[in-house]
Amino acid sequence: MENRRRFVGAGLARFCVNEHIVGIKTAPTRYRSIIMPNEEIRIYGIVQGVGFRPTVYRLAKAEGLRGDVCNDAQGVLIRVSGSQTSIEEFVQRLQQECPPLARIHQLTRRRCEDELTCDDFVISSSVSGVVKTEIAPDAATCPQCKAEIFDPFSRWYRYPFTNCTHCGPRLSIIRAIPYDRHNTSMTSFTMCADCEQEYKDIENRRFHAQPVACHICGPQATLERADSQPIAASMFSMLDDVDAVCTLLQKGEIVAIKGLGGFHLACDATQEAAVQKLRQRKRRDRKPLALMARDIPVIEEYCILSNQERELLESPAAPIVLLHRKAQEDNVAPSVAPGQNTLGFILPYTPLHHLILKRMNRPIVFTSGNLSEEPQCVDNDEARHKLGKIADYFLFHNREIVNRVDDSVVRVVGDKIQTIRRARGYAPAPIQLPPGFNSAPQILAMGSELKNTFCLLRDGQAILSQHLGDLENAATFKAYQETLNLYSNLFEHKLDAIAVDCHPEYLSTKLGKQLAATHQIKLYNIQHHHAHIAACMAENNIPLDEEPVLGIALDGLGYGEDGTVWGGEFLLADYRSFKRLATFKPVAMIGGTQAIKQPWRNTYAQLISAFSWEDLKNQYGNLELLEFIQQKPLNLLNQLVKKRINSPEASSVGRLFDAVAGAIGICREECSYEGQAAIEMEALVEQNILNFPKEMLNYPFDIGVFDSIYCIEPRPMWQALLNDLQQQITQQVIATKFHQSLANVIVQMVDKLCQENIINQVVLTGGVFQNCVLLEQVSQGLERLGRTVLTHSLVPSNDGGLSLGQAVITSARLYN
Repeated sequence: MENRRRFVGAGLARFCVNEHIVGIKTAPTRYRSIIMPNEEIRIYGIVQGVGFRPTVYRLAKAEGLRGDVCNDAQGVLIRVSGSQTSIEEFVQRLQQECPPLARIHQLTRRRCEDELTCDDFVISSSVSGVVKTEIAPDAATCPQCKAEIFDPFSRWYRYPFTNCTHCGPRLSIIRAIPYDRHNTSMTSFTMCADCEQEYKDIENRRFHAQPVACHICGPQATLERADSQPIAASMFSMLDDVDAVCTLLQKGEIVAIKGLGGFHLACDATQEAAVQKLRQRKRRDRKPLALMARDIPVIEEYCILSNQERELLESPAAPIVLLHRKAQEDNVAPSVAPGQNTLGFILPYTPLHHLILKRMNRPIVFTSGNLSEEPQCVDNDEARHKLGKIADYFLFHNREIVNRVDDSVVRVVGDKIQTIRRARGYAPAPIQLPPGFNSAPQILAMGSELKNTFCLLRDGQAILSQHLGDLENAATFKAYQETLNLYSNLFEHKLDAIAVDCHPEYLSTKLGKQLAATHQIKLYNIQHHHAHIAACMAENNIPLDEEPVLGIALDGLGYGEDGTVWGGEFLLADYRSFKRLATFKPVAMIGGTQAIKQPWRNTYAQLISAFSWEDLKNQYGNLELLEFIQQKPLNLLNQLVKKRINSPEASSVGRLFDAVAGAIGICREECSYEGQAAIEMEALVEQNILNFPKEMLNYPFDIGVFDSIYCIEPRPMWQALLNDLQQQITQQVIATKFHQSLANVIVQMVDKLCQENIINQVVLTGGVFQNCVLLEQVSQGLERLGRTVLTHSLVPSNDGGLSLGQAVITSARLYN
C-alpha cells in the first residue's frame, strides 16, 4: 500500500475534473461542492490484464455506486452514478488500492449530463478505438500461484502454466489491443467450465485473467529427445515430463526449455563437463552464462546479497542480477563465468521453472536458446532445427510465443539499480517523459547497430522495445523488423518523424531512411553521443528547457559530427544541441573492426602513437609484451596507419581499455565477445587497493589541446605502465591503478571545464560506464567537486538506451 501511495504521489497520476487537470490526491475544494451525480472517469496507464477492472468493480460496489467499467484502446473507462461523497471516496481508494502490476499514469474526470440507466455496477465488454493504452510486461509467478502448483489438493497442482491477474504472460502472447483473450495466443485454448467460472467470478483473482487455464483446457508441456528416439523407460518413473527435466539435468544432459518469451538451454552448473559441452555446441567460448537457482538460500551459498539485490530477484520483473561471488573455489563449474568475480543469477519466474527446480539443490545454467549472436528461438520447429545439435532433450509446450522477450539483466552499483539489458519484466512499460514533452509528437527512433532497441514516442511517454540484439546478424535484423511492425500495429503509431543514428552504414539507419522516404515524413540524424546524454537526461526527468549539462559519453565508438570516430567525449548539451568541449586523444583502430576483436592492435596503436618503436625497443625490449608484438607484421600495420587504410582514428575509451588489457596480458590475442578484455580487467581490480592514497595509485595523464578543444593525452600513463611491467608489478595492481588514474583525469577535466562554463549537472553515460569501478570512482570525485551527477537506471548506459535519446532530441527539435 505504501509503495502505491508513493508512486501516485510522484506526480505521474493526475485528476481532470470537467477536463481541467488538478491536484493528485484530492480534487480542490471548489470542485467538491459541485453536484456531479454522474461522472466519466478515464484511467491511462498499465491497466489492462492486471486485475484493474475487478478492483474498480469491488470498490464501486463497496461505495454503493451504479455504472460500468470497460477496457478500450485508451485504457479503462469508468462511468459512475452516486453521491458526490461516494464518488470522491471511490476515486481515492482506486489510487490507494491499485492492483500490484497496475500503474496509473493519468486519471481524468468529467461530468456526464445524461442519467445512467444502470441499476447496479457492471463490467462491460471491451471497446476498440485509437490505441492509447499500455501493454503490461510479463510478470513472474505470484506467491499464490506458486503455492497452488505445489498443493496436491489444488486443481493447479503441478500445472506449469498456472497464472492469474497478478502474474503470467502479457507482452509475450499479445497480438492486439485491447488485451482480451481473443487478441492473444491463448485464443487457441477454450476454457473448461471450471476455468470459465473463475474467469467470470468477480471475487476471484483470476477474474478476466486472459491466459487462465488448467490441466484440462490449457497448454501442455511435452518432453522429446533431440535425436527423435523414444524416451527411456526410466523416465516414466518421474511425476511428469517437467519433473523428468530435473533428473536429466542432474545426469549432465543439456535440455532446451521453451519458456515465457523464448527457449533457454539448461544444464547442471556444477558439472564442468556439461558446461563445457554446452559452450562447445553453442559456440560460446568465454562469455559468462546466466544461472537459475530454486530459491534465495541456494544463491546465498555462492554469492553475497544485499537487501536491494534480494528484492530485485524476487520482484515481478525477476531479472538476472549480477552478484558478487563469495569465492572462486565454490563448486560452480569454472567454465560458467571465466575471468569474472560476479555471477548472474535469476530465480524461477514461471510455474514451469519452479516445477523443474523443485528437487534441484544446486544452480543450473540458464542461457538463451540460440546459436551465439542469433536471436532466441521461439517456435518449436525452429528450435528443433537450430538447437537440435546443441540440446540432448527438448521440453516443448504448445502455447505460441507471439513476441520474443529475452531476460533482463541488472546490477546494483552503490545503492542504485543499473540496467544492462532491458527486456522481460520491464518492456514495454512506458517511461514518462520530463516536463515540456507532454505533447510530444509521434516519433520512431530506430536505435543503434549493437544492443538494439527502438523507441516509440507519443503522449508524453517513451515506449522502448525489449532488447533485440546486434543487427549485424541477419536473423537479428529480421527479428528487429518483425518486432518493429508488431509494435507499430499494437500501438497504432502514426509517425510524425523518424530518428536515426548518424552512422550511414548502420542497418537501423538505412531502414529508417527507407521508412521516411516511403511514408514521406521527416528524417532526423542524431549524433551518437548526444543521444546517449539525452537518454540519461530524460530518465532523470530533466525538463525540456533546462540549462545545458556536461555529458561525459565514453564507449567503443560512435560516428562523430566531423565524420570521424568518437568514443571519449565531453559535450555541453541540452536536448536540442551540443558543443564538444573535450575528448581523448584519437588513436588509429588498426584494421577497423578487427581492432575491436583483437586488443593487441589497440596496444600497438597506442604505443606507436606515444613513442617511436625504436625507442620502445631500446628501453623496453626485454618485455614479453614487445616480444609478442614483434611477431606481428609491423611493416604492414605501419603502412595501414600511415596511409589510413581501414584504420580510422578514434577517441574511444573502450579501445583504450582494450589496449591496457592487452598490455598486461588479458585477452591480448583475441576477444570472444564484445567488451571481454575490459570486463575481465575490471574483475581484477582490488577494492582494498582502491582505498590507498591516490598518489600511490596514480598513472599520470596530460591535458592538452587537439583541434581547438581540450584533449586527454595518455602518453605519460603508458610510460608509467611500461615501467611497472618492467618491475613485474602484478596485473591486479596495474588494473587497479589504471581505473583509479582514469577516473582522476576525468574528474580533473570536468573541474577544468567547469571553470570555463556554467555547469551544475554532469551526466555519465555510454557503455564504458557499465564498469562499476570507474562509475563509482568518477561519481565520488565529481560529488567532491560539488557537482550533481546523473547516471542511468531505467535504461542501459550502453546502446540499448540510445533510441530513447534519439527520440527526445528529435521531439525537442520539432518543438523549435
